[in-house]
Amino acid sequence: MGRATTAYLLTCAAIGVATGLLIIPATAFSTATYATLPPVSALVAGAWVIGFVVAMRLIERPGAAVLTGLISGLVATPLSTTGPAIVITNVMFAAFIELPFLVTLYRRWSRGLYYAGASLLAAFYAVWTVTAANMQAFPVWVVVLYVVALFTSELGAVALGLVIADRLRAAGVARLARRRGNAARGLGRGAGPAGQH
Repeated sequence: MGRATTAYLLTCAAIGVATGLLIIPATAFSTATYATLPPVSALVAGAWVIGFVVAMRLIERPGAAVLTGLISGLVATPLSTTGPAIVITNVMFAAFIELPFLVTLYRRWSRGLYYAGASLLAAFYAVWTVTAANMQAFPVWVVVLYVVALFTSELGAVALGLVIADRLRAAGVARLARRRGNAARGLGRGAGPAGQH
């Protein structure tokens, strides 16, 4: 149990650090283009999602996305253009990715749940940012393009995150971090794509 817990924490930490380093330039780019070119800023929205999807898919344990979000926020804080607020943002985004699994009491790990979480996040973030940035001042087509770019980026990040996690699982990465039943199931699948469940 101790080895599994340590492996779980270390795996989330490693993914969190990588995610934090990824979102530092993404935050800078988004901040620089948000007010004048909203659709362009939305193209990097998926940078926040990839790491959380990888953590949940790779480990398949409660709290993996949120813990990864916390660590990534702490890593990004010193160099982020938004400062400590990035911690709150990351944890919130990670919670959306994890929410569908919480609803199922972490009994289902299907691919559709990752897309459901990212879709909820994109919808929430679209409403929040369109209102906060007063995008109503832009032509309607700019707002529509922003929302489309946001959903495309988020869902594309889920697809990429699933591919990365499945490749890592097939290579045997983080086997100790997963629940015993999940690890055994992964071993039974061999080198094939993990998570056709």
